[in-house]
Parts: sequence; C-alpha cells; structure tokens
Amino acid sequence: MWLSWRVATERALYAERGFYRRTELPARHFRTSVHASPVFARAILALLAHVDKAMGHPAALDVVDVGAGGGELLGQLHELAPDELAGRLRLTAVEIRPRPDGLPDAVSWVDTVPAGITGLVMANEWLDNVPVDVVEQTTGRLRLVLVDPATGNERLGGRPTTADVRWLATWWAPGIGERAEIGRPRDEAWVDLLGHLANGYALAVDFHHHRTDRPPGGTVAGYRGGRWVSPVPDGSCDICAHVALDACAAAGERFGANDTVLTTQRDALLALGIDGQQPELSLADRDPVGYLRAQRLAGEAAELLDPAGLGGFGWLFQAVAPNRQHIPARWLSTVDHR
Repeated sequence: MWLSWRVATERALYAERGFYRRTELPARHFRTSVHASPVFARAILALLAHVDKAMGHPAALDVVDVGAGGGELLGQLHELAPDELAGRLRLTAVEIRPRPDGLPDAVSWVDTVPAGITGLVMANEWLDNVPVDVVEQTTGRLRLVLVDPATGNERLGGRPTTADVRWLATWWAPGIGERAEIGRPRDEAWVDLLGHLANGYALAVDFHHHRTDRPPGGTVAGYRGGRWVSPVPDGSCDICAHVALDACAAAGERFGANDTVLTTQRDALLALGIDGQQPELSLADRDPVGYLRAQRLAGEAAELLDPAGLGGFGWLFQAVAPNRQHIPARWLSTVDHR
C-alpha cells in the first residue's frame, strides 16, 4: 500500500494504535529541553513574568502546553512559580494519551485545545509532528513522494495540489533532484492555535530552518528508544520533520498576530537571563552543596544554549491581544524582531 507521507505519518502517529496513542511517555524515545533541565522551565517562568506584566496582571493567567508529553513542563512550572504568580496560573496540558500518574492536581489534562485562552499557549516540539507531504523535483515537474508504511520504501506519485505548489514556490523552491517538505499544514496548525487565544501570546519551540537555508534533501526522521532510526511510518517510532518557522510566522501575521519574534533558543534564553555561567569558586567555601548545585545547573543551561544542539532550536513568539501592551523592550531588544 503506497501513501503520501502526510497520510502515512498521520496514521502512524495518531491512529488508534499510533505512536502517540500509547500509554508510554515520549521521554522514553526522545529528549527535549524540558527533559534536559528544569532550567528551561525557569526560562518559561521568566517569559511568563513579561507576559503577565504586558497583560496587566490578570486575575487568572493561562498556560496551555500543546503536545505536553508527560506534562513535565507544567509540573515544573507549578513547582517553581513564585507565590505572586502561582495562585493565578491555570495550567492545562493538551495531549491525546491518558493522564500520567503523579502529575499535580493543579494541572488540567485535556485532549483538545481549549478556547478563550488568556495568557500563553505553547507548542514545544509539536509542530515538527504535524504531518507533511514530501515532494521531489524531477525533470520538469514536482511529484509527491509515496511511502510504503510497512517498510519505509518510497516511490514517486502524482503532482501536489495547486495550494501546495504555491506554498513551495513561496517558501521552498527545490532544484532538480532535490526534495522538499510542504509546510502548509504547520502554518494552518499554528494559525489554529492562535485562534484559540482570546488575549495573549503563542510560543513555538522546534527544530527549524529558514527560506535561505532549506535542507536540500529534506529532514524526515524517526526516533525510538532515544535513538535515530529509519523513518518507517508503521507506528513503531516517532516521525518528525523540521519546521519552516518563518512560514508559520507569516501565516500568523496574515491571521492578525503581531509583535513577532523569530529567533533561536540560545538568544531567547540569554534574553531571559539564562547564561550558563559557572558559579564563583568562593561559593564552594561558603556553601559546598550550593556550589555543586549551581555547577550542575550551569552545565544544564550550557546544554540548552549550545548553538549546535538545543540552543539552535527556533523560537517563534507572537501576540494575539487586542488590548495588549508591547512586550517589554528589554526582551525585544535582544532578539530579532520582525
């Protein structure tokens, strides 16, 4: 049976017996910034402080994590939030698998994105799992790449739709013999998230690329048990592909979002006060345990900042807030502002 990559991936990940329908947690198969260190949660709390101030300190501030995995990030936010914020946070995990044991009662668990969000909606390594079609440029024409879900073998099919050809012409024009991934479903998924905001901000963090440096061979990959595996869409592994965040940003702006920030995780974390600096040696004499803790956190922060690793991830931040104030200038002045 030959299917387009979009259909095959949709079935492999989200069908009744799909990879993301299992009770096992994604952390068994891949490691995100959330799993790397609670330092990431501290950065999100720093961002929430900006959001809270820009929104005038509302009585309730939503944090909605789409594709929340095991709810680890929201659990950390609940644990680490300062008193002046903790009592106003409404934490909601959006996930299609069952609620895991041990998650704080303060974290709601739902399988669809709620409407009327006032605060922050996050998509941390979620857009890369929105299925996309793959095309290959042959002599004189674009053709869809079809895949056998049982083996991962490929062959060429028919032409992509007119809308997909238009998206490729705007965002990713492959040369002869090159492959491309049609990111239009990610644009639509991002706009859908923005549409669930009544007042607030949306943040996407993901593997990414830009129009000036699209990978010529595409980026479809598989992960299982913490390792890269051949991307066979049979439900046995995660299937993902990097995200054209610049296209998502433009789609968001067409929707009506503004104050777009498109940058790297490294630059965003530095702007939020995460620098990975080692503690002073004098702390070792005064507080040996504190010194070791600070050393560990500095090492974890350095991993999150590594431009060749997690620090190279893209951050897309947009506002959908009719009566909002601007994000404080200290934040915007340290990152690229579209």
